[in-house]
Amino acid sequence: MRGETGEAAAAVRLRPPNNAPARRVVGLWRVQWLLLTAVPVAVLAVPGALITPARPWLLLSAGVLAVLGLACTAFFPAWWYRVHRWEVTDEAVYVRTGAFWQEWRIAPMSRIQTVDTVRGPVEQLFRLATVIVTTASSKGAIKIEGLDHELAARLAEQLTRITQATPGDAT
Repeated sequence: MRGETGEAAAAVRLRPPNNAPARRVVGLWRVQWLLLTAVPVAVLAVPGALITPARPWLLLSAGVLAVLGLACTAFFPAWWYRVHRWEVTDEAVYVRTGAFWQEWRIAPMSRIQTVDTVRGPVEQLFRLATVIVTTASSKGAIKIEGLDHELAARLAEQLTRITQATPGDAT
């Protein structure tokens, strides 16, 4: 078993992945930021409008939070798009994510246990999907986010075919 792990590691070449997510993912991430910002802003603004003694502090807090949320909405999604990359080869799945703390994940095909495609309601509006590759790793599943939904379906099929043809026990 030790030799098998060494052979798999030798077959996987460590390098940056080549593919970017679909450009539409920037819009998806902006909508997610807006939704993440809108809820706390509403929680502060509604009581601020209704409760006279607390009005200035609640409305000021809501305003500051709204400005910060809008700044993050404008800045982070474009930055994430420049950083997020993925690639699938016959040997491994490569994913790079993160903004401040970048994470590179490489999963050899012999370690893949399941491949799932997920499309939440907002992703469906943008015709995007996420491919989730579950491996025999304590770190957890690898997520390839922001893929065109048709590409995600083809990728899931491709990964399934490759992993079925790859020797190994996925543990």
